[in-house]
Amino acid sequence: MKYLSSLLILILFASCQITETITINPDGSGNIEVVQLREENNYMQLAGEEYGKENIFQDTTYVFKDYIDKYNENFIRYQPEEQQLFQKYANVKAHLKKSSFEKEYKTEFFLHFNKASEIPDLFKTEDYASDIQHNYALTAENHYFRISYNFDGKVFKRSVSIISTREFEKAKADSEKFKEKYGSSKLAQSYVLKYHFSRNIKSVSNSKSVISSDKKSLTLEFQLIDCLKDPESTNLEVILE
Repeated sequence: MKYLSSLLILILFASCQITETITINPDGSGNIEVVQLREENNYMQLAGEEYGKENIFQDTTYVFKDYIDKYNENFIRYQPEEQQLFQKYANVKAHLKKSSFEKEYKTEFFLHFNKASEIPDLFKTEDYASDIQHNYALTAENHYFRISYNFDGKVFKRSVSIISTREFEKAKADSEKFKEKYGSSKLAQSYVLKYHFSRNIKSVSNSKSVISSDKKSLTLEFQLIDCLKDPESTNLEVILE
């Protein structure tokens, strides 16, 4: 997949609503689902007259392992550590729906994991699949941050780390340009975390988290532009009783 500038990523993401849902079972296994849904009113404001010119339909479902198998001649050309990275995505299921007629643009990723540390950065799934298909270098490594997870039975951590200071600085500058240009627009943009545990929540590092009445679930909402400008602000630690 061709590398996108951070400003273009901002424009694309600013017209979306993203929900990240994780359910963790008593044995530490669980499921993660990330749904990225284009918000049509937002996109119409940002795209202008190009909005009415769209003519596309795609409805694709795949498991990442399909790409490893289908393009195995390309896969085996990668370095062993790169192959190991791809294998972390092997069981990720993806569903891509783009319909200009129905005005529905949705990307969904789903993974069942045995332990939280197995969860890869799902936002890189499409990039890595494209890399294998076209025998590209690892384009997803151009992302300026990485998301990882960990759970030791009592403490759950969602960790975001900056992996390219240079690209991070570009992203911050582009965020300011975006705000200058679109700041007056009323954009409904959000990144929502929904986490479910089998035990009661004792404490959460982010005070804006909303804990359910049974104390086993939480919801935390961010503005997308803030997530891209400062990804580390989405770090979260949840301590269970």
